[in-house]
This record gives sequence, C-alpha cells and structure tokens, in this order.
Amino acid sequence: MDKFGLIGDPVAHSESPALFKKAYSEKRQEDGSEYSYDLIEGGDFEVSFERFLKEYKAVNVTSPFKEAAFQKVLSLAGEGKGTVSGPAARIGAANILVKGPEGISAHNSDFTGLIISIAEAYYPGIVKEFRAEFGGQFFVKVHQFFRQCLNRTFNRKPQALVVGCGGFGRAAAVAAAELGFDTALMNRTPGKAQALAEALPEYGFIVDQMADFKEAVKECDLIIYALPVALPEIKELSADDYAAENSGHGKVILEAGYKEPAFDSTDRLKILSADGTYVSGRQLLFAQALTGWSLLTGSEPVL
Repeated sequence: MDKFGLIGDPVAHSESPALFKKAYSEKRQEDGSEYSYDLIEGGDFEVSFERFLKEYKAVNVTSPFKEAAFQKVLSLAGEGKGTVSGPAARIGAANILVKGPEGISAHNSDFTGLIISIAEAYYPGIVKEFRAEFGGQFFVKVHQFFRQCLNRTFNRKPQALVVGCGGFGRAAAVAAAELGFDTALMNRTPGKAQALAEALPEYGFIVDQMADFKEAVKECDLIIYALPVALPEIKELSADDYAAENSGHGKVILEAGYKEPAFDSTDRLKILSADGTYVSGRQLLFAQALTGWSLLTGSEPVL
C-alpha cells in the first residue's frame, strides 16, 4: 500500500485529509488501488521530514513548513539527491514532496491551484474542458491560454492585489504576475511585502500600505486575500467598491481561508451585485488537490 500524508503544525483543522481520503476511496473502487493518508503533526519539521523519508511515498506540506520544505529539497538538489519545480523555485516554498528516481522532488500546488482558479473565474468551464483534452498537465495549457487571451479579456493591463505575503501569499503574487497582472502586495508587516518585492524584481511588484486597502480594492481587477483573519475594512466596502474599473470584466475576489472566511455572505452579495465573482477557500482547496493529485500519486484523480 502506498502511504501519503500531510506535514504541518497544527493540521487537525485541515480539510485536506478528508478531501484526499474521499478521492483515494473513489480511486480504489475504480481500479483497486490501495492508498492511505495520514496526519504528520509536530512543531519540528526535521522530525516530520524523517517520518516522510521512512514511511511515505509523498506528502503535502502546510503551514508553517512550506519554506522549510523548499529549503530542505533545495539543499538535497545541491547534492544531486533532489529536484525543485519551477514554480516552487520562484516562490521559495513547496507544499508537495515526492520520492522518485532523482531523489525528493518539491512542487507547489498553491501556484497551480491559483492558476486554474483564476482562469475558471474568468472562463467558466475551462478546467473541465482542458482536463478532458490535455490530462494531468492541463494547468499548463490553462496558463498559456489565459496569457494568450489577456488582451481580449481586458481592455487595459489588468491589476491584481495580494493581501498577505506568507507562503500562500508568495504563491499568489507569482501566479497573478505570471498570468499577466500588474501586481501589488500588501501585508500587515510592510517589511515582508517589501522583502518579497525585492526578492523577485523580475515581476515588478508594487508594495502598498495596509491603510490603502479600500482604495486598492476599488482600483484592482483581481483581489487575492491571503490573511488568516478578516480586516475590519472589508465591512466598510460597498457594492460600488466592487464595481469593475473600466477593465472590460467584473472583479474577481479569491480568498485562501475556508474555515472562517474573511468575506461572509453579506460581503459576497455585494460582490455578486456588482457583477463580480467570488472564489471561496474551499473552491481553491479543491483546485490545489486537483493539480496536486497526479504529482502525489502518479495517477489521474476520479471526480
């Protein structure tokens, strides 16, 4: 039996295990595959990593260890014992580790999940269509399609705002920039946003102050909310604040949190009444799992 798991601290609150166990169960019913998915919880990443090496084929990695997982495999790669995917290298964080013939490979499905979530918001149905046509690497084709259609989707250069510059926020910033958005960064500790902008000068990130949150939401076409708590300013936003800014398309608001969303039902109604699109944390979680499944298991998921 192939064993898989989730490294993090804490992880008991995560919905990833339930999602993957359901997928594993459906896969077993389809082709008889045997999988297990465990929680690998603890405050010492090195201890959890050793468990992975001894017991598991592949693992997901969640907060606060995504950067540590990346650095670990980067070090192994320097010894010829590992590889790092392009997105993980650009972001400086990994949330999937897989054993293979070249050692341990590190990947970032936050990035790929964001790519397809954003594209689906602008082109409903694209994920199903491209999965059917291109299989496991469909997200690469989705990315290419979005970039090729950028000038047809918007009547000016689109702007994105990423609120929160932790591990997921870093992935969000790179994903938005890779899709063609001029991207602004905002963090409660401004130095963290500035450090990210300086670490990736090729993307031309703009650093905004948290005090400018409301005005930035009005100006931007895509807002990716990656803070673990809701800013009080969200309640002050009106439907007019979510209206499109002469871009040719309604705003898209995507948030990472799914346990206690920052945008509640009232906020979502404001977004929808302004012809905007809200992408929930659960939708994003599914997208991450969809793009990460084949990396973890080497097979296609059953949906």
